[in-house]
Amino acid sequence: MEDWLRDGLPGRSERTRAANRESAAPLLEFIGSRPLRELTAGDVRAALDTVSTSHSTRYLQLGRAALARAIKYAEAHDRVGRNVATLVDIPKGREGRASRSFTLDQARALLKAASGSRLNAYVVLSLTVGVRTEEARQLCWDHLDLDGDPDADPPVPASVAVWRSVRQGGDTKTPKSRRTLALPRAAVQALGEHRKRQAEDRLAAGCQWEDHGLVFASATGTPLDAGNVRREFRKITKSAGLGTGWAPLDLRHTFVSLMSADGVPVEEIARLAGHNRTATTELVYRHELRPVITTGAEVMDRILNSGGR
Repeated sequence: MEDWLRDGLPGRSERTRAANRESAAPLLEFIGSRPLRELTAGDVRAALDTVSTSHSTRYLQLGRAALARAIKYAEAHDRVGRNVATLVDIPKGREGRASRSFTLDQARALLKAASGSRLNAYVVLSLTVGVRTEEARQLCWDHLDLDGDPDADPPVPASVAVWRSVRQGGDTKTPKSRRTLALPRAAVQALGEHRKRQAEDRLAAGCQWEDHGLVFASATGTPLDAGNVRREFRKITKSAGLGTGWAPLDLRHTFVSLMSADGVPVEEIARLAGHNRTATTELVYRHELRPVITTGAEVMDRILNSGGR
């Protein structure tokens, strides 16, 4: 496994190596000391069965996949004759943390609580446009048009070009994830205020400022990591009276939930969310979806500014 992690992933980031190391670690606690040529499918099956009592099915899938790729690397170097990891079915693990969505009232409370946070524009954009957290953290100012062209025929709305993510190579999750989306007024306002705050950060940081062109950055311009965002987000949910058991991903689920509840068809939600197929939308967001009809930024403007504001 260490050979593969060191030499078998050319061009991959350290983040990818770390993710594979972490996912394989529970299995290696049980089989890591076995000589590879002596490892059997029964050993792998027993390890998976044991780990299934404390880890999710998804975690087991990732661990088995990492193990299989490592053994395939060993096969290519004539260290073993067959890949026993591929002969084993993955058992059902513990239920993982289900993504949730905020209700409309909770979403309003969240937006109110976020208004004084450095993460306010991030929260507003994620909730009202449905961008992935990995897309938001890689968003550059060059990909935002906060003015549009209202005098054009037809008028061009303010928009965000979701073209990159923090994934290896900067690519979005799928080709259809590359999309340009109209921005609702709430997002335009929040991003405009955020741009002013970042300009103040730049002046305060002086020569310490690192210009990466990022919309969401630290007080010195450096990229935010997932941990930064998660910790600040939980402060906001706590301030909103919603507790700390939430994750930034839940903002995207909330976008889908609010769109669906307002009658937007699943085909349009899939397009807005950047899914390759409606089947993905239905599988991942099945609890949030309801059948019916409408679309995008204007819907968010209307439902977030209806009664209770």
